[in-house]
Amino acid sequence: MSEQRVTIDFDQHVADVRLARPDKLNALDPAMFAALIDAIAQLETTLGLRAVVLSGEGRGFCAGLDMASMASAGSGIDLAVRTHGLANDFQQVAWGWRTLRVPVIAAIHGVAFGGGLQIASGADVRIAAPETRLSAMEMKWGIVPDMAGFALWRGTVRDDVLREVAYTAREFGAAEAQSLGFVTRIAADPHAEALALARAIAGRNPNAVRAAKRLANFEGDAAAILVAESEEQAALLRSPNQIEAVMANMQKRAPSFTD
Repeated sequence: MSEQRVTIDFDQHVADVRLARPDKLNALDPAMFAALIDAIAQLETTLGLRAVVLSGEGRGFCAGLDMASMASAGSGIDLAVRTHGLANDFQQVAWGWRTLRVPVIAAIHGVAFGGGLQIASGADVRIAAPETRLSAMEMKWGIVPDMAGFALWRGTVRDDVLREVAYTAREFGAAEAQSLGFVTRIAADPHAEALALARAIAGRNPNAVRAAKRLANFEGDAAAILVAESEEQAALLRSPNQIEAVMANMQKRAPSFTD
């Protein structure tokens, strides 16, 4: 990874991904952006990958932009250029987790401010420590969340709540974040909880899990969603991994899936 801003440990089909700039509360500088984009690209092609845990080293998940380093680097960047499908480089570090083919569980502690909150929001599930502080902090600097936050929060955070949080840049705790829809659940040790969840997911039919994520990400009206469900199910039925899931349940043993 670029300057070791991000580390990846792979074990038993689970990638343990950590933001690794603890002396700066994992604040986002150009090297961190590059490392996160590289990590997502690497995971897209990692054989046997079934789930990802995303966390931050040290005292917090991510404190948001490193304003000093980004001030000079940001000049001349064209935000309109789509470098990764729908997303630009800044958006890819959050949006990329949502489009990754396998489930991503974010383990949040300390702080998740600004871009850090948006990166965590790219995960399928977000588990936070009780003392975590969160904020869509961009308005403090006279800007708006632009790392895919509005796209990621739509459907999980109520519209009027999202407006209030974005307009004010106020901080809120983990319990309120859970009630507002920014956090899935709270755990004393979010990283351990996230790893346990990732391993449980990794024990399911990987083809079915990836199909479920595609359906969860699917954009369309009811008719289109119903068709997509049927197509995904037809591809799964009587496939080797689906048969193995049935046999393992009937024989009361652990399944042995192929990726």
